Amino acid sequence: MSHVRLILREEVPGLGDAGDVVNAKPGYARNFLLPKGKATLATEARVKQLEHEKRVIAEKLAKDLKDLRAARDRFEGQHLEVTAQAGEEGKLFGSVTAPQIAELLAEKGLEVDRRKIVLSEPIKTVGEHQVTVRLHREVQATVKLTVTAVGAPAEPEPTEAEAAE
Repeated sequence: MSHVRLILREEVPGLGDAGDVVNAKPGYARNFLLPKGKATLATEARVKQLEHEKRVIAEKLAKDLKDLRAARDRFEGQHLEVTAQAGEEGKLFGSVTAPQIAELLAEKGLEVDRRKIVLSEPIKTVGEHQVTVRLHREVQATVKLTVTAVGAPAEPEPTEAEAAE
């Protein structure tokens, strides 16, 4: 039985990833892949066009990664400081979140989307923390964040009855 040569438009489990040129059985191609838009027939013109597009995308990705690595160097040297209300044990009343960190970076001239700041959980303690900024899936930067306490909450003034005791 012969096979049909196809270019996948999206990932098909067990067959390949988007952009791959694959061979599939004619019935699978005719009844599933082509009608669902998951693949197109691999003519010579389409294969050449696909190879050209892959080269262009690879060149653009290489340039983008070079630029992102340069941006990572700018992020790596940054030291951010936050002051927040904290209790006696160094626990914050509230937390330091990704949008706050993005705002601090923006003040230093480093624009970054808050969704690119990776926090496993919000920062809730006083001290130094390492924050990861994911610029690309292959490029990550680490920023040092120091959280200091504004001061312990003020104790309420004793009432006259308590003062007399």
